[in-house]
Amino acid sequence: MKLSTRTRYGLRALLDIALSYGGEPVQIKSLALRQDISHKYLEQLVAILKSADVLRSIRGPRGGYVLSRPPGEIRLSEVFRVLEGPVLTVDCVEHAEICPNCPGCVTRQIWKELNDAMFGVLDSRTLKDLVEMVNKADKTVNYQI
Repeated sequence: MKLSTRTRYGLRALLDIALSYGGEPVQIKSLALRQDISHKYLEQLVAILKSADVLRSIRGPRGGYVLSRPPGEIRLSEVFRVLEGPVLTVDCVEHAEICPNCPGCVTRQIWKELNDAMFGVLDSRTLKDLVEMVNKADKTVNYQI
């Protein structure tokens, strides 16, 4: 499985905004420059995150975007689902009725465990965890988000 650009860039943008939590709103133009993401593409990502109530906008000349909640309340699994949509290793993990082999299928259990493990990691982490990772990073290394 490969994550989409939407998810990778969206999470980078959210982390950048989370690093400014409690401060000034983050403007898309500066965010696009820092993260080397197209301004137009970033506007699309921000619109998705805003409609999902992960971000909110502040109007005015010093406006921009802020998190709608504290970073510790925004789970990576929520961000993943908003940006990536429903993701399953195989459809029968959630819909056993679609496959006549499900009742005795050994591999289905592996796919279910894989799905559970992936979301277990994402459910256990928040944007606050990522902010703390950035803050603890070796400052002699040009740390990228």
